[in-house]
Amino acid sequence: MREAVDNDGGAVNAGGGRINLLGLDQRGLRDFFVSIGEKPFRAQQLMKWLYRHYVTDFEQMTDLGVKLREKLAGCAEIRAPEVVLEQPSVDGTSKWLMRLDSGNSVEAVYIPDGPRATLCVSSQVGCALDCSFCATAREGFNRNLSSAEIIGQVWQATRQLRSSPRYPHNDLSNVVMMGMGEPLANFANLVPALNLMIDDLAYGLSKRRVTVSTSGVVPNMYRLFGSVDVALAVSLHAANDELRDRLVPINRKYPIAELMAACREYVADGARKRHVMFEYVMLDGVNDGPQDARALVRLLRGMPCKVNLIPFNPFPGSGYHSSSQAAIDRFWQVLNEAGIRCLMRRTRGDDVAAACGQLAGQVQDRSRRPLRFAEPRFGERA
Repeated sequence: MREAVDNDGGAVNAGGGRINLLGLDQRGLRDFFVSIGEKPFRAQQLMKWLYRHYVTDFEQMTDLGVKLREKLAGCAEIRAPEVVLEQPSVDGTSKWLMRLDSGNSVEAVYIPDGPRATLCVSSQVGCALDCSFCATAREGFNRNLSSAEIIGQVWQATRQLRSSPRYPHNDLSNVVMMGMGEPLANFANLVPALNLMIDDLAYGLSKRRVTVSTSGVVPNMYRLFGSVDVALAVSLHAANDELRDRLVPINRKYPIAELMAACREYVADGARKRHVMFEYVMLDGVNDGPQDARALVRLLRGMPCKVNLIPFNPFPGSGYHSSSQAAIDRFWQVLNEAGIRCLMRRTRGDDVAAACGQLAGQVQDRSRRPLRFAEPRFGERA
């Protein structure tokens, strides 16, 4: 077994060192056991220990034979990111800072809301897409997370939920890949983690309750549709290329027409009753006028979708301001009258910088920061 996954984080490399089994989905685990001369069904046994009992010591996995446990101790390990800081918000939200082996840290956010308990998960250390209204972009990009580091955030969060009386839920109902980074720019490591989220032997979440959010990495959107059936969210934020080029620079590579074609492909299978969630951050004087709302109606007409209007969450030096409630209400009314289902996201966790667009983590090595585009930012005020 040469490599179990394509892993920029280095957690799975059979060429040297031990393999981190936390990063392998059921298929990967079955292949791993075959590669060391064991039966494939051992994968199911190990998954029960790992995801139902949170056991990481092979010696405690008592339905595995002594020789197998010794073999595993010599060639494998189970290692999740370390929780180094927990920041509870006054609204019940909690943010966990998790340290990686590289010395960097990423953030995951727990959001309780009535019967729902959602975890927002990171996919990269920093982000290379440079969206102008996002704090993560200011950190630059360091590396992709490994599959173990992605699913490890879920693993650590569920351990916290089950062990602390502080939390109203013992389990997660939803996972959203909306934390630090662009998930589809880390495709190879993302898919095994998604598989574990929906696998009954791991977290058993509904496919509609695991959401991948993308800024529009169009080729990998098509790859995702053919690899794993999960919900899709698209960070849109503008209905024309001129504005979106400046807010979401990847639009220059994959413009709106290509992005919308991929979205139509996603909803084309009527038997699955899919829809796309379009995320739209409301920026005062930038994209929040009635004309912007009407342009959005024209763009989305006929597509099964919802639009999530997100108040901008300020961070130092952003140059933007959040739209007024009156402007958001007017925008919502235009969409609603056109028959487009429109939600208004309530800001959560902003007192601990856990709200949408505020996650920054700790990017220790900024030598791989992306090139900056020279265009001025919208919404700057004197």
